Amino acid sequence: MHPIVARDQLSPNVTRLVVEAPRIAEIRRPGQFVIVRLGEGAERIPLTIADADPAAGTISLIIQSVGASTMDLVALQPGDAIRDVAGPLGRPTDLIDQGRAVCVGGGVGTAVVYPIAEELHRRGVSVTSVIGGRSREWVILEDELRTAGEVVVCTDDGSYGRHGFVTEALRDLCDAGPIDEVFAVGPVPMMRAVAELTRPYGIRTTASLNAIMVDGTGMCGGCRVSIDGQSRYACVDGPEFDAHAVDFASLADRLTTYRSFEQEALARHEACLIPALADRLGDPPPTTGPVAGSAAR
Repeated sequence: MHPIVARDQLSPNVTRLVVEAPRIAEIRRPGQFVIVRLGEGAERIPLTIADADPAAGTISLIIQSVGASTMDLVALQPGDAIRDVAGPLGRPTDLIDQGRAVCVGGGVGTAVVYPIAEELHRRGVSVTSVIGGRSREWVILEDELRTAGEVVVCTDDGSYGRHGFVTEALRDLCDAGPIDEVFAVGPVPMMRAVAELTRPYGIRTTASLNAIMVDGTGMCGGCRVSIDGQSRYACVDGPEFDAHAVDFASLADRLTTYRSFEQEALARHEACLIPALADRLGDPPPTTGPVAGSAAR
């Protein structure tokens, strides 16, 4: 069992859990992930190791609650525990040792670029992080990233930082001076746009494809991607690849493979929560609407 020692809310649906995992904390490297399983029979969930404290024997997991399993996970409080945390898994990030790097994080992808930016800074690389969210409340890890260098914040609605997409800020940085490498982590359309932006500049660009991982061991085939026309698996060959070699069109299609299963699981999860909440409030559960319909399944 791996106890939760701290929990904080980073954005409306993103939570940071600090978990006891001393052996993983000692050897993890940027880019690696763990597989967590909340309890017996629970779903296996791959999560990037956002930070680690070897002295305390803890790792930090930043989790976006979008489905039934992640909702159960972020509901944990200090004192609760996760049954299984396996790792570190995946290939560590191939990092430069000098020059200038730009780390681009979209939404919860910022949690993946944070350890990369931190290690680059430790090596003496000049780091600029470009991070974005729909509005101010969706921007995460800004203060943490500022310890590694300059941070440019972008919001879709202009409520904080620069108004617009992270790619617009990245274009200005590319025009301003030489960049040795760009690291991009976020939604597939964002990473694809970053790759197309940096291609004519000839800037080496790395994309993290951890979002498509399922089993995390290379056996399920769910994270198969096409890299320069060759099949690779994000969990064992990655999760990071040359962004200019990724077939983003096929990657986008693969992301929809399990959508119906995820929607059904989420509906069942909500169907269980609504009656429990109604019971606590003394009100009858709804008998119509999408949640009630899901309960019938």
